[in-house]
Amino acid sequence: MQMPAPRQAAERTGPVVARALQLLAAFTPDRPALTLSELSRRSGLPVSTAHRLAADLVAWGALERDVAGCYHIGLRLWEIGSLAPRGLGLREAALPYLEDLSQVTRENVQLAVREGTEVVFVERIAGSGAVPVLTRVGGRFALTATGVGLVLLAYAPVEVQEQVLTGPVTRYTPRTMTAPQQIRAALADTRARGYAISDRQVTMDAVSVAAPIHDAQGEVVAAVSLVVHHGGPSLHALATLLRTSARAISRALPLLAPRPHAGSRSAGSPMSSPPAADQTGQDRA
Repeated sequence: MQMPAPRQAAERTGPVVARALQLLAAFTPDRPALTLSELSRRSGLPVSTAHRLAADLVAWGALERDVAGCYHIGLRLWEIGSLAPRGLGLREAALPYLEDLSQVTRENVQLAVREGTEVVFVERIAGSGAVPVLTRVGGRFALTATGVGLVLLAYAPVEVQEQVLTGPVTRYTPRTMTAPQQIRAALADTRARGYAISDRQVTMDAVSVAAPIHDAQGEVVAAVSLVVHHGGPSLHALATLLRTSARAISRALPLLAPRPHAGSRSAGSPMSSPPAADQTGQDRA
């Protein structure tokens, strides 16, 4: 049988890969299980195409199908994603210090990176009796509302800052910053004092304090935070504790993979997180 020319093969392969990714992107935290018809509708693919691709993905392990016939993301994707050296290296280096913070404060501890114009949460440890939280490990959130987001935005490239500040900013509470000049002032304060405070910007009962994590070249590559009840512990004391932990994590970071090209989605955030198993804990600030 005559093999297709390289260009023909690429033309055939490209759309198939894109359609398979469309299918996987149909799953969301609030819709982790989908029927075939839902997969078709949410991915925009014909039912016959969705059925064929889903069968291939199930055979490979990217999807799993339960006894009711619903599809779920398969464990194989988590296995592959966990091999990403940048996210894995960051999480492993930071985890002992995150656990120490959790034991000392009994509050929610988080680790996050920037992916484009969003925060991606790499790790979270729930504190006993801590304020309830909303986002999950592996989940995304706006850079302008959370403590880790403000840190990552404060040290992001200017073009990223402008993209965020000139775009729509979601208001979560009456205290959410939405005016560009207000956000710019908060970013300047963050750089000046070396930590960020998000005071009731996502919910009215939570405050987040966050500090930057640097790589060996001095670039900010991640942020660590504590999320506490409003009116709870001293924010200054938490900031001092966080900055100490952030410096320790920075020193513990391994030599990681090369930084992505500036034009890539994750430019400025060289330690993008791997896909993580969903957790019931979620983050509010």
